[in-house]
Amino acid sequence: MRKTFIILASFFTILSIVFTALPLGTLALLPIGLSLVLGFLAFKRSTDTEKKFPKIILIIAGLCLIVVIGKELFTKEEVAQDVQFEQTIEKSKEEDKKELEELESLEGDLE
Repeated sequence: MRKTFIILASFFTILSIVFTALPLGTLALLPIGLSLVLGFLAFKRSTDTEKKFPKIILIIAGLCLIVVIGKELFTKEEVAQDVQFEQTIEKSKEEDKKELEELESLEGDLE
């Protein structure tokens, strides 16, 4: 049972490292939590001489947890307005109106 806990904890620890590196927000908390729980269970099932690897798993998962929480608390996501894009849209609308007026005047001349 200890080996199963270690294998699963290792898998979720690697997954939590990947999720922590990617900009997924708090989605990384799920594999981090699972790796912490499974690492703790592996730690409890280990004898004194076998506790080194579960400790490493717990430390890595704890560091990932700190990084994810830090990223969520200290990074601000701001949406800035793109003034140049807004001006391009306005110019495009004005050009479209002019083209419609020209088409209407051509239509009037044909009648």
